[in-house]
Amino acid sequence: MPNPSRQGLLTIGEVASRTGLAVSAIRYYDDQGLVAARRTPGGKRMFIRSDIRRLSFILIAQQMGFSLEEIRIQLKQLPLERTPTKRDWEKISRGFRSHLDARIAMLERLRDRLDGCIGCGCLSLEACKLYNPGDRMRETGTGPRLVLQESVRSNDPQ
Repeated sequence: MPNPSRQGLLTIGEVASRTGLAVSAIRYYDDQGLVAARRTPGGKRMFIRSDIRRLSFILIAQQMGFSLEEIRIQLKQLPLERTPTKRDWEKISRGFRSHLDARIAMLERLRDRLDGCIGCGCLSLEACKLYNPGDRMRETGTGPRLVLQESVRSNDPQ
């Protein structure tokens, strides 16, 4: 059999070397349909060069906190049989932008409010008299809603 790399295909080991991913992770992403390996008659997985970009995108998106399902939804917009173009990647970028903007806003709220009340309703800090007088937040639910939600209370001194 001719060398697969000369035919434009890469072995799973070559892809692992290029992406820094473990072979087992690449197999998993293939099994999950995030990349589409071609199979030799002997069942060996072979990848096209653009799979390196897809796998790198998966790695980056996971580092940014996206779930595999969120990544899968975005990757469905990319072609499997050719290298994605700049326009293809721009579509994905637009899809992730609103999620990233929401996460950035939440992180900014967390940063700006972390030294005060985080909206847990515990009333354990002196400042809670300002953030949650009369423990009114218990009526709206549980958890750190004042950080996770966009709306800011009107009496929030920040």
